[in-house]
Amino acid sequence: MNSLLLSVIGIGMILAGYVLYSRFLAEKIYALDDSRPTPAVQLEDGVDYVPTNKFVLWGHHFTSVAGAAPIVGPAVAVIWGWLPAFLWVTIGTVFFAGAHDLGALWASVRNRGRSIGALSGRYIGARGRNLFLVVIFLLLLMVNAAFAVVIANLLIATPTAVIPTWGALVVALLIGQAIYRLRWSLPLVSVVGVLALYALIWIGDSAPLALPETVLGLPDKAVWIVLLFLYAGIASLLPVWVLLQPRDYINGLQLFIALGILYGSVLLARPQIVAPSYNQEVPDGTPSLVPLLFVTIACGAISGFHGMVSSGTSSKQLAKESDARFVGYFGAVGEGLLALGAIIATTAGFATLSDWEETYQAFNDGGVTAFVEGGGRIVEAGLGLPQSLAATVMATTAILFAATTMDTGVRLQRFVVQEIGDIAGVRLGKLVATVIAVGVALALTFGAGADGSGGLLIWPLFGTTNQLMAALSLSIVAIMLIRRGRTPLPALVPLVFLGIVTIYALFIQLGTFWSEQNWLLLGLDLVILVAAVWVLVEAVTAMSKARGYDGDDDAELAELSEAEVKERT
Repeated sequence: MNSLLLSVIGIGMILAGYVLYSRFLAEKIYALDDSRPTPAVQLEDGVDYVPTNKFVLWGHHFTSVAGAAPIVGPAVAVIWGWLPAFLWVTIGTVFFAGAHDLGALWASVRNRGRSIGALSGRYIGARGRNLFLVVIFLLLLMVNAAFAVVIANLLIATPTAVIPTWGALVVALLIGQAIYRLRWSLPLVSVVGVLALYALIWIGDSAPLALPETVLGLPDKAVWIVLLFLYAGIASLLPVWVLLQPRDYINGLQLFIALGILYGSVLLARPQIVAPSYNQEVPDGTPSLVPLLFVTIACGAISGFHGMVSSGTSSKQLAKESDARFVGYFGAVGEGLLALGAIIATTAGFATLSDWEETYQAFNDGGVTAFVEGGGRIVEAGLGLPQSLAATVMATTAILFAATTMDTGVRLQRFVVQEIGDIAGVRLGKLVATVIAVGVALALTFGAGADGSGGLLIWPLFGTTNQLMAALSLSIVAIMLIRRGRTPLPALVPLVFLGIVTIYALFIQLGTFWSEQNWLLLGLDLVILVAAVWVLVEAVTAMSKARGYDGDDDAELAELSEAEVKERT
């Protein structure tokens, strides 16, 4: 098949989902109401609770949820063929990811900006909340530790991306001042910011930077990892408008432009897809398509991490409820388009089938490298950009996606640490909670050696944990809908599907870890499996009780006590 035809079909399906299905969800299911003040308005504190323009907030949300995973997952999953990956990404984005992301955002906004973990205490119970936080903590630990390693590897492999990666921080700081201090118009800020980022990409391609092989006795990858966590920790403590929000907004624009460059190159070059639609001769050792496809491609179809971002940071910045449709559902659309682009790049970015098979000799052989190389060839053929510059654009895109997810992940981990402290009766300040969050991730990352390889130790559990997290979040959304007398099917259908395939996948992984005698992953797999099943059972019980609920769920939280407002602000 020609990649242009596949792109048109995929983009059309995903955008039709936003135009039609998201409107149905917003109006009939979640009943978004602008007359209700949002937590950002009620609890505005200038640090975490900040009413924000929906386009700026979308930039933060989109780039926070769209890390390296929507590139890595599809780039690995095409080993089964491009058709299964394509169907899961398109259908999953429209009916699963959009409903989940918008639902989690709505649920948090209707509960004073509380996180999904905190909401589990209200709607499922204290025991369910405690188990829920275990899954959340492990998922964030995987994201923060693994993404630091992924970014460090990309910076070493593509030294031309070093200047645009770190220069983007300076641009973001200036953008934040321009928006909130100097009151520049958003279109002007957008144009100046994007031009600055692409100027940095051009400079970076001309002036690659690389660290010495060792710095103060540490390998170069370890130094990059430490610097990344230092940045993420600082970003976690700063007010969102200073760095996190403007960085994510301007990166969101740049990243959407990068997607435009990729799809535009497909339009001009029209490369043929050389990979099989369904691969009947997968390499030895490749796991079965069912259920592994649905956990290999998590981000890009549906991801529990999205619900954590929706309820952790985005809900605290939503200026009015109707903005949730654009921020939440269209954020999922952006990630679906990225995952679709990854499928195109890794199946049509090779000259022949034998070239493709040479890259995909074993499961997990694809990934970011296949995306950067394949996408670079398509951009070179379509726009005539030099191979080096095209690869720099693709590598910078991947790094910025991963970095914006990592800094948001550390901030979310700080929130989780504070929630765990509250449960234990210990009130933790932002600095202490951030130090704990970063310290645990660093301990995991360097636990297996100074090269930072420990950051990927528990990554094999990311897909299953991530999808279980989505199922748990959907259970809260379903309970809230039942208590309001609305149909819970938009949440229940993906909840049941994810519950089945991910628990099935966890059992398969248990056998794999046992045969490999990987006791760390075996133990974590058991913890996650028991916690998730327990929470789901508690959630089903809560759904049954919700059918007999005769109170006004919204009215319970409509008014804030003066004491709580004072405490929050």
